[in-house]
Amino acid sequence: MPGRPAGIAGPTAETSLARTRRARRIDRLLAERYPDARIELDFADPFQLLVATVLSAQTTDVRVNLTTPGLFARFPDAAATATASPDELEAILRPLGFFRTKARAVQGLSAELVARFGGEVPRRMADLVTLPGVGRKTANVVLGNAFGIPGLPVDTHVLRLSRRLGYTVSDDPVQVEKDVTALLPKAGWVMAGHRLIVHGRRTCFARRPACGACPVAALCPSAGIGETDPVTAAALVKP
Repeated sequence: MPGRPAGIAGPTAETSLARTRRARRIDRLLAERYPDARIELDFADPFQLLVATVLSAQTTDVRVNLTTPGLFARFPDAAATATASPDELEAILRPLGFFRTKARAVQGLSAELVARFGGEVPRRMADLVTLPGVGRKTANVVLGNAFGIPGLPVDTHVLRLSRRLGYTVSDDPVQVEKDVTALLPKAGWVMAGHRLIVHGRRTCFARRPACGACPVAALCPSAGIGETDPVTAAALVKP
């Protein structure tokens, strides 16, 4: 059984209803703190978002956004990408790291889109996760941000914050997704995910969270594991 995050009370210390109310209050407070929360990958259509999300593994969204304009100018759709020269794809993707693996994934999923879906990105989780390099996290990103279909992508930030906030004690992304979505209205899943991600990037850091400047510290069972001095913590917060 996964260990409980530091500062999180046992399961009998909070009722399910209390946890739901607390989670929704936290989400409202994060909405106030981060009104600009959104996906940070640039894209013009579902195919571009799918490719950009696959490419974002083990690199930053900023670096992906610097790379994809050249990629999509040369290979604008699944048909063009499926027939691209592997060497040319690798050359374009080299700045992202793991460029050979990523080139194979992008070309493989493009070929599958052409062969099985008429070159279009499918709108079903069951179809998306059959594509090379696409798991539930990537599928949820595409469904939520390209098609408006509710979902919660569980990346490293969502996983970390969900445990710290006491939404879950699991470290399995599928279980975390299930636990967190059970607490929040379905229509708000996509934006809740964006808020958790931006909070993890700007305030609730992995190594030294800025607890003293956190808008939800009073509702967080892990409050105090990071910097608690308000002035020092505020200096840690990223704009």
